[in-house]
Amino acid sequence: MARKALIVKHQKLLKRRQRIYEEMKKAKEEGREYTPPKNWRPTKFYNRCQATWKTRSYMRDFGVSRQAFRRYAREGIIMGVRKSSW
Repeated sequence: MARKALIVKHQKLLKRRQRIYEEMKKAKEEGREYTPPKNWRPTKFYNRCQATWKTRSYMRDFGVSRQAFRRYAREGIIMGVRKSSW
């Protein structure tokens, strides 16, 4: 589990990113140029697991980390995924 401070920081960044994207979209519709703030960098945003908030071993197709994916697949929560054995 990630530290609480990292979770809060990530949520704040997501809100800020959403606000900037909305401003960019609004400016594009109005036909004016919009430059985002200087300290705004898209590389600051990480894909994080929705269950464990980990950034590593993130599976983009499912939105969770490898460990959470295994747990959800075993419990049958993820549709169309089953454990293979041969």
